[in-house]
Amino acid sequence: MKSWYQLFKLWCLAILPLTKDAIHVYIGFVCLLGAVMVLRRRLGSYQALIPGLVLSVAMEVLDLRDGYPWSSSVHDLVNTNLLPFVLVTLARLRTFEL
Repeated sequence: MKSWYQLFKLWCLAILPLTKDAIHVYIGFVCLLGAVMVLRRRLGSYQALIPGLVLSVAMEVLDLRDGYPWSSSVHDLVNTNLLPFVLVTLARLRTFEL
């Protein structure tokens, strides 16, 4: 029997025409945008990465609880947080350049 979380993920995959990896990238990007817009964090602030990191770790804790291997969790954490990290780092480098 699948947990409510796994059923929710399957439901999302049935609705969205995206792969699992692409959904992780979008989740990370939406969390970054939310931190910048709603929480009023600057794009160049590493604090803007915290919501995406917290959400991705929470999702992976639920996956690990349901028996998924560590390797997939690490893969998903990288997929979710790499693009926001690169964008924030580039924004920081741009502000130091001025």
